[in-house]
Amino acid sequence: MKSHQKRTAISHYVLKNLARPLIKALWVKKVTGLQNIPKKGAFIIAMNHQSFFDFLIFTAIAPRNIHFLAAEKFYQNKYWKALMVLTGQIKVDRHAKDKTELHGHVKCHLGKGLLLGIFPEGTRSPYKDEMLEAFNGVSKYAIEHKVSIIPVGLKGMYDILPKDSKKISFKKTSEVHIGAPIDVSEYWGKQIDDDTYSFVTEKVMKRIEHLSGKKYNFYKHEHAE
Repeated sequence: MKSHQKRTAISHYVLKNLARPLIKALWVKKVTGLQNIPKKGAFIIAMNHQSFFDFLIFTAIAPRNIHFLAAEKFYQNKYWKALMVLTGQIKVDRHAKDKTELHGHVKCHLGKGLLLGIFPEGTRSPYKDEMLEAFNGVSKYAIEHKVSIIPVGLKGMYDILPKDSKKISFKKTSEVHIGAPIDVSEYWGKQIDDDTYSFVTEKVMKRIEHLSGKKYNFYKHEHAE
């Protein structure tokens, strides 16, 4: 375990101190709201998803190390798998019925006071200006583990490497806008139903919609903010 943590720390150091200048020079146009990420403590970072490079760019500009929930397909490609393992991302087998191991990793991660990255949509949106319907995992994890959610809006990522494309663009188009943490403490320790989880998820998506400029068309609650 210690050797794994050491490799992860080294990989993040390399990414931040060596790769960050290159990544910012190639793709990052604008970053706002870095002050909204507290220097310490566990938080969930929730953002829209349009490109394979979303997590890489955010990891490079973030002031703290962050570990994302990453789909199993990243581990089926030797190059992406190496990057996932070295940077300590958390594998999500979306087709597995039993998510006990995943939940355990999330609990351990947040219990250590670390940052957890989640794409509520679950996969990259194929649309340039619209988001997919979000899953309630982001609200369930935040409420269960008593942490706040930091919404992030990504812009211009679609132009770098959209879904179903193999051509990488080197245009400096990406923007990262980080919002203030969303406090969900009013739900901590309470018996929550699916409708309440959905309401909290919509609050998160509403913030992401505002920060990203991407349309979210799946609101079911009139008062989601």
